Amino acid sequence: MSVTLSHKHMATQIQVVARAPSRWGVRIDWSFYPVLKRIVDVAVSLIVLITTVPLWIGIAIAIKLDSRGPVFFVQERVGFMGQRFRCLKFRTMQIDAEARLEEMRRRGDVVGPVYKLRRDPRVTRVGRVLRRTSLDELPQLLNVLKGEMSLVGPRPCIPAHVKQFRSEDLIRQTAKPGLTCLWVMRGRSDGTVEGWMAADREYVRRQSLWLDTWILLKTVVIVLSCRGAY
Repeated sequence: MSVTLSHKHMATQIQVVARAPSRWGVRIDWSFYPVLKRIVDVAVSLIVLITTVPLWIGIAIAIKLDSRGPVFFVQERVGFMGQRFRCLKFRTMQIDAEARLEEMRRRGDVVGPVYKLRRDPRVTRVGRVLRRTSLDELPQLLNVLKGEMSLVGPRPCIPAHVKQFRSEDLIRQTAKPGLTCLWVMRGRSDGTVEGWMAADREYVRRQSLWLDTWILLKTVVIVLSCRGAY
């Protein structure tokens, strides 16, 4: 059944779902997994951040030379148990992207919720390269260090999308959002919203250090091949 959640009731609804995880086929792991997961998150994030400093500088310069606007795109997302946080990305769109989206809606070019558009005219030249290589997600390592995200977990959604989730899909919010997930590994930008939600529910049911490692390794292969991104 579909539910529409108000701003103040979203976290409450997620907590209600989380109190009965067995109803959704979820097993809560109180073992060492969460601790090890956090250690891996911090260690890997620090290593990648330190070794990619020159890349960050190059990307920042390219963004500023390519189009007007800030280097980073900051957007409110819904994280663990409905907590809001400011998700970071390298900016890949024109600064008037939201206004242009509304114009596209008026023309009938897009309908319904927008997750990602193929051949999106709002994306800059540098932005296309960043999206194709997934480098636009690199700043989210800072979100991982702050504990707002994990390396592996359901991708963070904006509040407007979470408000439209079905009750069974809210179980995804009982896991910390991640840089990559089962859905990314199985097709990245391809596939349906239903497939995305099903993959997130499966991850929450099966999450373990071994599954996280497998997803990370598979994601590296997919990213290097630039498969499924746009």
